[in-house]
Amino acid sequence: MKKDNLNILLIGGGGREHALAWKLAQSERVAVIHVLADNAGLAQMQKVIQHLDVSAPLDFARENNIDLCIVGPEVPLADGIVDELAELGILAFGPKKAAAQLEASKAFAKDFMQRHNIPTATSKNFTDNGDAIAFIREIADPRKLVIKASGLAAGKGVILPETMEEALQAISSIMVEKNFADAGNTVVIEERLVGEEFSVLAFCDGDTVVAMPAAQDHKRALEGDKGLNTGGMGAYAPAPIADAETMVKVQKEVLEPTLAGMKEEGQPYTGILYAGMM
Repeated sequence: MKKDNLNILLIGGGGREHALAWKLAQSERVAVIHVLADNAGLAQMQKVIQHLDVSAPLDFARENNIDLCIVGPEVPLADGIVDELAELGILAFGPKKAAAQLEASKAFAKDFMQRHNIPTATSKNFTDNGDAIAFIREIADPRKLVIKASGLAAGKGVILPETMEEALQAISSIMVEKNFADAGNTVVIEERLVGEEFSVLAFCDGDTVVAMPAAQDHKRALEGDKGLNTGGMGAYAPAPIADAETMVKVQKEVLEPTLAGMKEEGQPYTGILYAGMM
């Protein structure tokens, strides 16, 4: 799309969308950025118009002649908003519902990586809490495990047990007590890797993938990383751990095979691809 005076709809109203709006507003091609959320920072930006009483973004996009919709949060992507916009003939930045499973379902992502020989920790998926408990009881040292709610849990839903009791409680918390709602319908029990984590986000058009500088965030709560995983408490980039050699390896062994595999399976990935590395 080569057009000036772009009328843009930005879905989401958090820090991520604040950063997107800040950059979009710098473009001479962008005329207006509509935001369907209440954000004091966004309200102060030039070109941004906030709409606080809109409950149907698709109707808004159609009625306001939106040229491009940029989707920030994972949930609307997982719910298929990009597919619905395409049916209306409106361009959108973000993966369609089938491709968004890479982020929305850890079970899907793990199976996909195994199918395409993309490096990942060994794991098993469970939809029955009894089967999950039986599997855990066979593991001599629960400190070798990570227990994850498969679905979207706002960066949470990942538990690193130190004892058998904690491991069994994690299964109960996720699958029985439903502390992460439907995100816990499936649990992924994974080999625990130890090391520094960093994140690589990359622009994708279905065929080509271009990585941004690697970032790191402060993940676990409490002093000395003794608490539960959070959704991330502040981030910095570029990450010193991700040197040039490492980034080449990520590109060749993770990002490119992921894009090729998704296309091969009939679910080409467009938008921003997230890869969590350790």
